[in-house]
Amino acid sequence: MRTKRNRRLAATLMAAAALGAGALTISTADLAHAEEGCRVDYTVVNDWGSGFQANVAITAGEAIDGWEVGWDFPSGTTVQSAWNVDWSQSGGAFTGSDVGWNAAVAAGQTREVFGFIGSGSAEAPTSIAVNGDLCDGQTEPSDPVTTPTDDPTTDEPDEPGEPVSIMPLGDSITGSPGCWRGNLWELLDDAGYDIDFVGSLSQACAPTGSDPDHEGHGGYLVTQSVANGDTRSWLEMNTPDVLLMHFGTNDVWSAIPPAQILDAYTAIVEDLRELNPDAIILVAQIIPLHPDASFGCTECPQRAIDLNAEIPGWAAGLTTAQSPIHVVDQWTGFDSATDTYDGVHPDEDGNVKIAANWFEALQGVL
Repeated sequence: MRTKRNRRLAATLMAAAALGAGALTISTADLAHAEEGCRVDYTVVNDWGSGFQANVAITAGEAIDGWEVGWDFPSGTTVQSAWNVDWSQSGGAFTGSDVGWNAAVAAGQTREVFGFIGSGSAEAPTSIAVNGDLCDGQTEPSDPVTTPTDDPTTDEPDEPGEPVSIMPLGDSITGSPGCWRGNLWELLDDAGYDIDFVGSLSQACAPTGSDPDHEGHGGYLVTQSVANGDTRSWLEMNTPDVLLMHFGTNDVWSAIPPAQILDAYTAIVEDLRELNPDAIILVAQIIPLHPDASFGCTECPQRAIDLNAEIPGWAAGLTTAQSPIHVVDQWTGFDSATDTYDGVHPDEDGNVKIAANWFEALQGVL
């Protein structure tokens, strides 16, 4: 498949104490040259002209417990949505701070702390500050250092292979009315990945021309779908290279215990590996459940939390080198008040966030 074309910006803060004032430079030089203090990496992982996705990471020379990063965007650039960060923007001035669980960065650790979708220019921000300290010595980014992975002549393989088949599997959040699939397809296509969504269902999502195939079955429970043989049938009809699974919301709604839900997950993994021993599985920690009062299910929010808490341990016990399982956190940064229209089903903002999380995880796979 075609490799993604990334632009990487590094803001390197050299300081005697973590997050203290120091000399800040922005370049595309080898990031390993940072010797002490801390470092901020601003990485544009996808740029589709009118918008872009960027991730932000901090490397600490000394342990950090609480961070705030600020910068000035180029004129006209705005953040549309962000995850794992409390953020605000006034004009071009952006500020983002930790959300508690991601406040700590150990000495010498590089930690990706948040990401966002922006509109406008994907050029480097300026006046980067950490915990209120504006770093001097900032320069404009230099031309990218050419490496084998950055050289456009190496972006295309010698012989094109088959598209990577990806099956979006789940309930209405994946199928209808859920439509993050279109956003994800656009991100993958714009990044140059050769992919093919597969499934027995076909339902178009914006943008026009996105791959409509999927296995998102509204109202289905994963436990019932496994028990009656549906999931096995879907996998046999369109055996994927990569499985994206956000499945279990209706089980949570129906008070099915997490252990039973995870047993169903295991059956899906085992069936898929029988059909494709090299399959890669991405399993979501499901988005929050805060249904409107008219829906009832006052216990649903905690049930979703209980299921999500069990998923990482389940995945760790079942993953293999040949067929790895990756847990994708669709919970953190998802706000049911603004990212759904009923406390359950994602709206356009929610679709963007879900797609961005899948996209980030897929970049480490494709």
